[in-house]
Amino acid sequence: MQDETGLLETFDDKVAKEIKIEPRDWMPENYRKNLIRQISQHAHSEIVGMLPEGNWITRAPSLRRKATLIAKVQDEAGHGLYLYSAAETMGITREEMVDQLLTGKAKYSSIFNYPTLTWADIGAIGWLVDGAAIMNQVPLCRTSYGPYARAMIRVCKEESFHQRQGFEILLTLCRGSNEQKDMAQDALNRWWWPSLMMFGPNDDNSPHTAQSMKWKIKRFTNDELRQKFVDICTEQAKILGLTIPDPELKWNDEKKHYDFGEINWDEFWKVVNGDGPCNSERLAARVKAHEDGKWVREAASAYAEKRNRNN
Repeated sequence: MQDETGLLETFDDKVAKEIKIEPRDWMPENYRKNLIRQISQHAHSEIVGMLPEGNWITRAPSLRRKATLIAKVQDEAGHGLYLYSAAETMGITREEMVDQLLTGKAKYSSIFNYPTLTWADIGAIGWLVDGAAIMNQVPLCRTSYGPYARAMIRVCKEESFHQRQGFEILLTLCRGSNEQKDMAQDALNRWWWPSLMMFGPNDDNSPHTAQSMKWKIKRFTNDELRQKFVDICTEQAKILGLTIPDPELKWNDEKKHYDFGEINWDEFWKVVNGDGPCNSERLAARVKAHEDGKWVREAASAYAEKRNRNN
């Protein structure tokens, strides 16, 4: 039997050769903890992310918009379930993860602590928030942990639909009345900077990026992904006829990228640490949903126990 040094060498060799790490494989404890943190945070984000959009299902402007928004929210619930399942393969239970979310011990994406004030916000979330999610998540289809990588394939396909749906909502508004285009611009003004914050702190201040890159959990750094997002969205905004709310945004011909202004990191850390516009509201909604669903979980457990006894 290999000692720990030999096991670590085998693990590192698999990662270097792009061989997926599977649940029964030996792995460093810090690799396991890092993945549990990342995957569970990702799952929490999908579940909490249902709230700002679910708020607009009954107020969507047409039956078609209601149907597509319902489908999107359902997709997000499914994404959370895929990801909780992937995390469970690393030895943590669903109950532990949910408890960490409900007690505030676990974080979720800061973007979902901002309010959705108008219908245009739903378009901005689809275009910007889901666009940022795709930028983050497509590389995760090649992450070194097998169950996570496989879950992300379907998640990314559905997120791509969500992004196109959001862009189409804004495009429709921008081709409508002046008031509708103003509403779209207002949504962009409010969601642009929080969307850039979705990629996390700058690389110099990111405590997990270097190790995650070494283990091939992540394939790109926070700043690399943020730059790609700015470059793509700036061109897409031109199609919409909207203005990115950043006076420092300009093309850098030498770098072949857009330069952009500094993020308000004080706001970022304030929201991450629980003091954003909707932090308490989001957490209270999840706690209430969990308590209201207690009887369903108890009934399902009782039914499963009864069926096992009869078998």
